[in-house]
Amino acid sequence: MERQLAELERLQTQILQRISKLELSFSPQELSASLPVPDSSQPAICDTETRLSGILRTNGVNDFSFKKVLSDYYDWPLEARRDAVGAVTIEHLCKSIVLVNTQAQSNVVDCSDRNNSKYYVVVVQYTARFNAETVKNFLYTLNDGKIAKKKFNLRLAPEATSVELTGYEHNAVTCIGMRTDIPVILDEAIVKLHPDFFWLGGGDICLKLGIRTTEFINFVKPFIVPCSGT
Repeated sequence: MERQLAELERLQTQILQRISKLELSFSPQELSASLPVPDSSQPAICDTETRLSGILRTNGVNDFSFKKVLSDYYDWPLEARRDAVGAVTIEHLCKSIVLVNTQAQSNVVDCSDRNNSKYYVVVVQYTARFNAETVKNFLYTLNDGKIAKKKFNLRLAPEATSVELTGYEHNAVTCIGMRTDIPVILDEAIVKLHPDFFWLGGGDICLKLGIRTTEFINFVKPFIVPCSGT
């Protein structure tokens, strides 16, 4: 019995010595490289989710969900993005784009008049093709034809302008908690989706927001316009 214990102790000593040699064979740099790198973006994502969740709940929105995605999310096909957030179909994947009226009257410089704003945020499906002409016609009618139709020319706003107005960078834009109260236009096709729960940007490139359509409409109060084709 004593012989067996002695042999076991000898083997344990050999193993420990080998481990020590292996540790010494690595430089500090190699050891650091082998350790997982903390994701510095996580605190910012959590802060954004907390802030937007507070805004939504304060305004009576309770049926929503945030999903964190990988940084190369936008390199994936729509089917993979659908699966990543748990959307029902790819038609439920939507985006928010900031538009500027390049032909607005000289006194229209901000978003103070939602019927005749310098800027609009349009929410459309990724599978759809945005039709600026329908928005132009809608705004012309909204203003009772008192403003010449040629004074409405909606174009994609420069990225720097979008960031300044919304506070969100490219691929992170959402209608919730924007820096500026920009009027929102929701494509009618999104309202017709079943189930009525769609996904859009969540304020961070790696964060997506899913929300019940009816609650989104009640809170954001967007103009609902058929402004896309397939």
